Amino acid sequence: MDNLFILLLLPVLGAIVLAFVNQVKSARQFALAVSLVSLGLTIPFLLNFVPDASIQFEQQFAWIPALGIHFHIGIDGISLPLVLLTNGLIPLIILSAFSYDYKGGFYALILFMQAGLLLVFTALDAFAFYVGWEIALIPIYFICALWGGENRIRVNLKFFVYTFLGSLLMLIAIIYLHLQVPSGDYELTSFYQLTLDSGTQRWVFWAFFLAFAIKMPIFPFHTWQPDTYTEAPTAGTMLLAGIMLKMGVYGVIRWLIPIAPLGFAAYGQLALILCVIGVVYASIIAFKQQDVKRLVAYSSIAHVGLIGAGVFAWNVQGLQGAMIQMINHGISVVGLFFVLDIVARRLGTREMQAMGGIAKTAPVLAIVFLVIVMGAVGLPLTNGFVGEFLLLMGVYHYGIWYAVFGGLTLILGAVYMLRMYQKVMLGDSNAQTSNFLDINRTEWLVLTVIVVLVIGIGIYPKPLLHISEAAVTELVEKVNLINN
Repeated sequence: MDNLFILLLLPVLGAIVLAFVNQVKSARQFALAVSLVSLGLTIPFLLNFVPDASIQFEQQFAWIPALGIHFHIGIDGISLPLVLLTNGLIPLIILSAFSYDYKGGFYALILFMQAGLLLVFTALDAFAFYVGWEIALIPIYFICALWGGENRIRVNLKFFVYTFLGSLLMLIAIIYLHLQVPSGDYELTSFYQLTLDSGTQRWVFWAFFLAFAIKMPIFPFHTWQPDTYTEAPTAGTMLLAGIMLKMGVYGVIRWLIPIAPLGFAAYGQLALILCVIGVVYASIIAFKQQDVKRLVAYSSIAHVGLIGAGVFAWNVQGLQGAMIQMINHGISVVGLFFVLDIVARRLGTREMQAMGGIAKTAPVLAIVFLVIVMGAVGLPLTNGFVGEFLLLMGVYHYGIWYAVFGGLTLILGAVYMLRMYQKVMLGDSNAQTSNFLDINRTEWLVLTVIVVLVIGIGIYPKPLLHISEAAVTELVEKVNLINN
């Protein structure tokens, strides 16, 4: 069954039920069941997908006909990988939260956010896209505000103000574009067909870019991210880093560059430079971190900076690298945050100085953590290598010096991630770590799935690349034709 509307509706219905479940065990089981059914419903889309540039599984009905608003959704080679990522990671994120006594309200917010994310990745109408964009923001705000650290209110307010300001600018651009469409609708194809002058496209570029740059985040719009990632509960951090930041990258690929190609021609190089600066800046800041969660937060900025550079290089290699690396980054960062949450829960601290020697008493955790770290730093035959190789190739075609500085993420990332591994897992045990318990059954299940994906995608990435290849190639050629 490949009904896309059901795929979006199921998490909403699950969230409504969970909102009234106050028994911890029942909430866990029901949330996991809903997420697994959602994942199961995703499989027919994958099996029946034809890897060409067309939109497939389309569904459309008039939403607010008087205003030209339609609920129009569909999937192509650019959106399918992100639908797979979303529905694949949500069960793992829910499982990772089993170590805490969360009631139904917590899991309801996760599922509600899942629905918003899916709407963002499948929307073919700008109004539906904007609704999904805002829907995804509301649950994560409450997850962080209700279950976050002691500074959660101040940090969350900054996050909300940043993202809401970016969203407002994007809404203004969407309304303006709608008013230029002869048929008076919000359809993506109608926006693509507009022939706007260069001056108009430049401000439209910035209106969309700021919304997407804040969400990714790109330097210097990143300042909300480290604090929010650190203060959020681990499941919230996984949602933010594993899936939500991909909304920004997807927005650039699907909405920003094809709608404002002349604006991209004028400011794309500046955007690429900001991405590369973010790679170097975040990597240097990561060196100085003693809080392991904060270190991974800065590493995420660096990795997303390289993904952004690959997108703004706007060639097939860079865009293909971005597509597969969004998936790889989501898998690896969820694994990293989960392992560090296990360590922090057992020891009662996130400071590296208080750790060490854990591998002696928890060898399984140490081995699994090493595999995930290798994937995060892009070791050959792990998932990270494939994406980073393509991204650097794409950036190299744009300009060799951009690739030189962008490639620093590989070198610097290896240094600070391996240094973290050494301080956390190796060395001498102390009073706290000498009695460290190895992973339990639930933790083993989550980490096994992640390790299999890290190695499996690293060895055989072709199926994922094949999904997006035709759609990426057509989009690149379409924009390049206008700009040349």
